[in-house]
Amino acid sequence: MRDPTEYPKPALRRMFRSDRAAFVAAQSPAERARLEGDLAARVLPLLRGATVIASYAGVGAEVDPGPIEALLASSRPPPHVAFPLVTGRDLSFHIAAWADLKPGVLGIPEPAATAPRVTPDLLLVPLLAVTTAGVRLGQGGGYYDRTLRSLRAAGPVTAIGLAWDVQLADALPRDPWDELLDWVATPTRLVDCAKHR
Repeated sequence: MRDPTEYPKPALRRMFRSDRAAFVAAQSPAERARLEGDLAARVLPLLRGATVIASYAGVGAEVDPGPIEALLASSRPPPHVAFPLVTGRDLSFHIAAWADLKPGVLGIPEPAATAPRVTPDLLLVPLLAVTTAGVRLGQGGGYYDRTLRSLRAAGPVTAIGLAWDVQLADALPRDPWDELLDWVATPTRLVDCAKHR
């Protein structure tokens, strides 16, 4: 394959979406659950001390953060877990139970606008591809980039990308508005992105 930075982002999204789907399709349900459990155990130390963690409802071949949330539930005291709601061009985060999430404007399960709104100090971020330096390729709407920029302007926040190992890229194009991730977690690796910049 050519240098990924030579491809336009829409082409890269198609390629990485296809690779991710093929990887997940090749896993049995038990193997996928084991891999997501390994990722959860790997990332758990980074979550200690966070008071409000923004999670997300994994869709399709995305890494499911549910096992992470299950481990957090046994913490004392457990942190608040919030989910994103599309609000215009940005995301807001609201405390809600999984059972209360409903498909939103993008078809992704999200909380009701009336659920308690919170400001997270740590975000679990979905992605299509990522580099060890934290350059993230998302779905293309820019929601996480705009939201991360706004949160970082207001105070410290940690962004952790959750990925299958097949989603790690040697290089990705980065636009001026693309926010870097602080960490990347996979079932086999936990990457401190600042060390790779």
